[in-house]
Amino acid sequence: MQQVGTKAILAGARVIDPRALPVHVSAPRRRLRNNFGRTWILHRTAVVRIVVAVVAVVAAGVLYEVRDTVMQASANLAVVAQGQLGHTAFAIGEISISGQSLTSEQSIFDALGVEPHTSNVSFDVEAARQRIAELPSVETVNIRKIYPGDLVVTITEKVPVARWRVDGVTFVVDGEGEQIGEDHGTYGELPLVVGDGAADDALVMIMALKQYPHLQDGLVALSRIADRRWDLIYDTGLRVQLPELGVAQALKRLDYYQTDFQLLDRDVTQIDLRVASIVAVRPTKTEEPPKK
Repeated sequence: MQQVGTKAILAGARVIDPRALPVHVSAPRRRLRNNFGRTWILHRTAVVRIVVAVVAVVAAGVLYEVRDTVMQASANLAVVAQGQLGHTAFAIGEISISGQSLTSEQSIFDALGVEPHTSNVSFDVEAARQRIAELPSVETVNIRKIYPGDLVVTITEKVPVARWRVDGVTFVVDGEGEQIGEDHGTYGELPLVVGDGAADDALVMIMALKQYPHLQDGLVALSRIADRRWDLIYDTGLRVQLPELGVAQALKRLDYYQTDFQLLDRDVTQIDLRVASIVAVRPTKTEEPPKK
């Protein structure tokens, strides 16, 4: 290896003042890139968080400004989807209803809320169930979807316990005295109660009479008097006046007189049991023979 001496290196060299040397000038784009690089290396996590926060704020602002447009577009899409599904095999076409006798099919259809081209996919079963359950005669209701386009509605109605005649109209009432429908001759076997307030206390009186089968022969109605007490009305025209208090004891006495003396079969028009120690009767009036 050839060695080069100091003199050889300095050959041709000249003394220059360093202040006379030119200054290196970086391009603006290069300086920006270098500054960003240093910032990214030193503060990467903070930069990412700031960028994410800014993007979130901007996105929220944009969504707020266009919220009405987005909602309207969604509604339009829902309508379009409903219409498209409704015109396909998913449109509700068959509705099967069972278990109803007091409830009219039209009332159930109206409560279902099914319209032409309603889709079985989007049909709200729970909302329809709640509407049907509000019908006065309905105890429970079950609705099932059977795809592609069938609905099965099963009704369980309240149990009628009596017929209540008021203002010339006969209703069917449940154990609570609530009207659950009109009687059009279907429930003729149920006891008939008449008068204001009769429906409210009908069940108690009916249950009390069930203990005395003899007293039910020929009984056509239970009449509520001034919403305080009951009269028993028989097909012969006989009226039995019961007390306001002590009804059970009065029925027991009446059953005794019927069993031993057939009092209800006598030619009387009225039996008064309103006083505990007295049984007052009113014989049927007979025409007096003409005087000679």
